[in-house]
Amino acid sequence: MATVSIPACTRSLLLDIEGTTTPITFVKDILFPYIREHLEDYLSTHWEEDECKQDVHLLKKQIEEDMKQNRSCPVHAVDQTVHTDEEKAIREVVENVLWQMAADRKSTALKQLQGHMWRSAYASGRIKGELYHDVIPSIRRWKGQGLKVYIYSSGSVEAQKLLFGYSVEGDVLDLFDGHFDTTIGAKVEGKSYERIAERIGCQPEEITFLTDVTREAKAAEEAGANVVVVVRPGNMELTDDERAHYNLITSFNQLELTGRV
Repeated sequence: MATVSIPACTRSLLLDIEGTTTPITFVKDILFPYIREHLEDYLSTHWEEDECKQDVHLLKKQIEEDMKQNRSCPVHAVDQTVHTDEEKAIREVVENVLWQMAADRKSTALKQLQGHMWRSAYASGRIKGELYHDVIPSIRRWKGQGLKVYIYSSGSVEAQKLLFGYSVEGDVLDLFDGHFDTTIGAKVEGKSYERIAERIGCQPEEITFLTDVTREAKAAEEAGANVVVVVRPGNMELTDDERAHYNLITSFNQLELTGRV
């Protein structure tokens, strides 16, 4: 693919993770299976700790919201009162988490628990965050050209920092000016990108968002941001209309910053 120029007014680059900086296979084949394999043991070990209790509380609130919205979900409600049999309660949490993962839910409650579980795996060296080879050199180039670089992912901010803090390239967190997750809003809602622009102190049109998901690209466009769609191996196929509409790149190296040396 040819090079893609981004507008000279761009002050900040906003990057998705899965399918953009990081192979989808890392998430699908390493991170998610780790949760499925270790979930019940993790809950049993940490059940009485405050952090775990908070995670379970958020899951309970999510279930209540799902029931209000008439969304299908496991029939058991999560209950962590002193009167609840611990093993039964843990099984109910496991059932709900696995159901959310199977449905590819992006709920904050799910992402928070996952982030806490991955923390120990990264710290012990069992997992290292995978990055495409073009990512870090390109970010260094952009930073050298005066741009700010932010992450916006459905994964929790903690999970994002773990991926980049324990990456195959080492700790590269110093390259990022900030992180955003679904606590600022869903990635398929235009208002989320307006909130991010306000948070980082610029106009939406001064942001260029890189993602592999066209629903996210559409939402960012609606907010006024510039968009580049990233085409990586294993990413969802684009329609002919999407290919015609969006600027496409297969590598960050293809981005040219107009008016910058």
